[in-house]
Amino acid sequence: MSKLDNPLIAELEAGVITRSPGEMQARAEALARILPPDCTLALHGDLGVGKTTFVKGLAQGFGIRESITSPTFTLFSIHKGPSRTLVHLDAYRLEDDRQAEALMLEDFLVSPWCLAVEWPERIPSWIPPDAIHVELSILPDEAHSLRIRRSDT
Repeated sequence: MSKLDNPLIAELEAGVITRSPGEMQARAEALARILPPDCTLALHGDLGVGKTTFVKGLAQGFGIRESITSPTFTLFSIHKGPSRTLVHLDAYRLEDDRQAEALMLEDFLVSPWCLAVEWPERIPSWIPPDAIHVELSILPDEAHSLRIRRSDT
């Protein structure tokens, strides 16, 4: 059984509701612990839906203790942990795939790594076919919905 064939993945593929930022981070932290090395997460959702909160949980799961903030103005940030490097890209201000290419992110993707991309629809050809897509939304009662899908399935 691969790490991505387990009960947590099945639960997240079915979709879960989180009622606090801490609950969202806990789900992401648990996911981080079972992600294979060298993977890309495409984080989908409107502004304020919890994409950076999700990345904070990933960082915790990778043993990264530094503060995680949105790289909206710096475009990306690199966080080194004991188990892997987390590269956090906010593609909101990118106009196309060429601008992503100019960032030379490949230079920072030294195995084992995880690339978390906010606003992946801005750079679609940059998202690999085996990426895990994380779909986040806010429900009418202010709870948050979290669902993952794998593009290779």
